[in-house]
Amino acid sequence: MARNENTPEDNAMAQQVQRRRLPDDRTASLIAELKDLLGERCTTSASEREHHGRGESYHADAAPDAVCYPLSTEEVSAIVRLCGKHGAPIVAFGTGTSLEGHVAALEGGITIDLKRMNAIVEVNAEDLDATVQAGVTRKQLNAYLRDTGLFFPVDPGADASLGGMAATRASGTNAVRYGTMRENVIALTVVLADGKVVKTASRARKSSAGYDLTRLFVGSEGTLGIITEVTVKLYGIPEAMSAAVCAFPDVGAAVQTAIETIQSGIPISRVEFLDDRSMVAVNRYAKLDYPEKPTLFFEFVGTEAGVAEQAERVRELALGNGGENFQWATTPEERSRLWQARHDVHYACLAMRPGAKSWSTDACVPISRLGELILYMREQTKDAPFYVTSLGHVGDGNFHMGFLIDVNDPAELAEAERLNGVLLQRTLELHGTCTGEHGVGSGKSKYLRAEHGDAAVDLMRLIKTAMDPQNILNPGKVLPAN
Repeated sequence: MARNENTPEDNAMAQQVQRRRLPDDRTASLIAELKDLLGERCTTSASEREHHGRGESYHADAAPDAVCYPLSTEEVSAIVRLCGKHGAPIVAFGTGTSLEGHVAALEGGITIDLKRMNAIVEVNAEDLDATVQAGVTRKQLNAYLRDTGLFFPVDPGADASLGGMAATRASGTNAVRYGTMRENVIALTVVLADGKVVKTASRARKSSAGYDLTRLFVGSEGTLGIITEVTVKLYGIPEAMSAAVCAFPDVGAAVQTAIETIQSGIPISRVEFLDDRSMVAVNRYAKLDYPEKPTLFFEFVGTEAGVAEQAERVRELALGNGGENFQWATTPEERSRLWQARHDVHYACLAMRPGAKSWSTDACVPISRLGELILYMREQTKDAPFYVTSLGHVGDGNFHMGFLIDVNDPAELAEAERLNGVLLQRTLELHGTCTGEHGVGSGKSKYLRAEHGDAAVDLMRLIKTAMDPQNILNPGKVLPAN
């Protein structure tokens, strides 16, 4: 399998992985047993393996030895039992949209692709919840709900699977109003490392019975168990909705407007920031004509009167900070066009440098420190030898930086690594977190001790060891190497 040119750290990891892979005869024996269980739904096709060894990031690929496509929780349990018998690593795979190396099979083994587990088990409209298999995507669920007057709000941009979103504690553009997956998952069905199946909670909206197992697995990134079913909260589709876009003279003015909006208690649905370089990319990619300046995208939901009041208050804040060209989008078509521009920004930036890959990183700080952090990183990256963008869900203090790099250029890789470290070090100094929504994967595990401290990381390791003593569930992810 072709691999990208790696950093020295990647090469060291590759050498370690090579030593820990199963012997060929044990791998062959396991695959034979899996094929007996699944038939053609266990494949060793080179193209399938390569596809399942990468996400949507700069991280080096690492293919599994085989890919399995279960149809039920029982089949996932059977696969896990076989892998446990042979001591084979297991990586769960949703839609492959992760950004921190979550799905790379660093030690080989088996990838369990859950996309064929895509049944919507039940919708309880009166209780505002739905239970789905892990492979159901957010767009699929919302299409199914279209005639119920309900929707599922967590929107990370990509049409990710609900199981993957729960595993990475995803959020996205609506988090400022509706929260992240942590707040929107009610219960899970999980297959443990020994193949046992656990249901973490009932459908009740609150409980004080025992440990909160649901929250233990939300954000565990497949290292403690494999999520096979998810029960999520649903919400009523708002009576009215409008959106707006506004350009600003500089980054500080844009971010200050977002901060003032939240501090004023305006119940805004979305407030997204794109810097001037992101707007250049969006205009070229989608053939738009927005001002190529730092820009905020807003969405307002509620009653007709409430939406009008929210929008007017935000317009006043924006104009007070030098905002200009405040444009409304009230029809569904206009709103869709506006938000599609925001969702396409990743691909728009890639188009600015064909053949390059995006080193996409995120950070999250208390909202009062957000402007300081973004301006600090603008200064730190001004002389970077590659295209750099900053954007994000600034309503909750979360923003992203994109470094558009030539992954075959060691100097560019090294500089991106350095700038990523500068960002995360400053983030932690500002009482923030090294990842607001991308997750840890293998890419950010080295920052966990700096963020949480030795005692907390050691506790995490105790939990991992107790639940997965063979270390077969997504090894090399989340926890630092030492």
